[in-house]
Amino acid sequence: MAEPDLRDLDVFVAIARTRNFRRAAQDIRVSVSSLSQRLRDLEGRLGVRLMNRTTRSVALTEAGELLLSRVAPALRDVSEALDLVRGLREVPSGRLRINAPPPAVDLVLAPMAGPFLAAYPQIDLDIVSESGFVDIVSAGYDAGVRYGEHLAQDMVAIPLSGSQRYIVVASPDYVARRGRPKHPRDLLDHDCIRARYSSGVMHDWEFEKAGQIVKVDPPAKLISTNMNLAMRAVLDGAGIWATLDGYVHDAVKSGALVSLMEDWCEPFPGPLLYYPSRRQVPPALRAFIDFVAGWRKRKTDGS
Repeated sequence: MAEPDLRDLDVFVAIARTRNFRRAAQDIRVSVSSLSQRLRDLEGRLGVRLMNRTTRSVALTEAGELLLSRVAPALRDVSEALDLVRGLREVPSGRLRINAPPPAVDLVLAPMAGPFLAAYPQIDLDIVSESGFVDIVSAGYDAGVRYGEHLAQDMVAIPLSGSQRYIVVASPDYVARRGRPKHPRDLLDHDCIRARYSSGVMHDWEFEKAGQIVKVDPPAKLISTNMNLAMRAVLDGAGIWATLDGYVHDAVKSGALVSLMEDWCEPFPGPLLYYPSRRQVPPALRAFIDFVAGWRKRKTDGS
């Protein structure tokens, strides 16, 4: 029986990571038909089904889960070894894959992407925006971004930005009609715009002032994870919205929105870029780490 080659395993990991044949084919730059055939060939050689697939979904079998847990880290090691060899040319190149939550993508990574690619034209940047926690090693990412979660001991973490803060806003029309809340518990008597995450959880709004922490669960007039919809709704006077300052800074500055309860909105550390603690960092990731350091210094210096 012929043993699977690395291309077969690359195909398997790509499909397992994306749970989507079309996206996997785009990631590894092959046709969908070629990708499907390679998966069938791999299952035929192994004599076991690795995935259950329908027209709408892809799910790993028990054998597929076992293979992924062993193969994904090994393929990552191979990729890193090849990156190190390429790094001997002293020109960072290849694909850099980063997983990050939407606010970090929108407010921190988005402004960096263009300048980074201009500085390193031989690097291809692949940023995936996800709210849930992801095992970046098994999922094939070079690095991840998170806000303050506990990270495994074998991860290295560096600040990706300065401090951030949540801000509570409403339109001038809403404030004129409903009044201005002064304490977090006042929000219980207001219409609010809130987010429910893919897990089904709708987190309380948390506020802090002089060491006092207050959590409230205000009534949700509108629930959405779409930032554009929430922004449109708050501008139209539908309710009060608690969001990161970066999303509404310009609207508050122009007077389109009013900032509320500022004394209850204290800053907190910004997101962290984290990656596996290994002796040799892939050249593309090292280039990004160095770029982030320079970017933050320029922001701190005001240039």
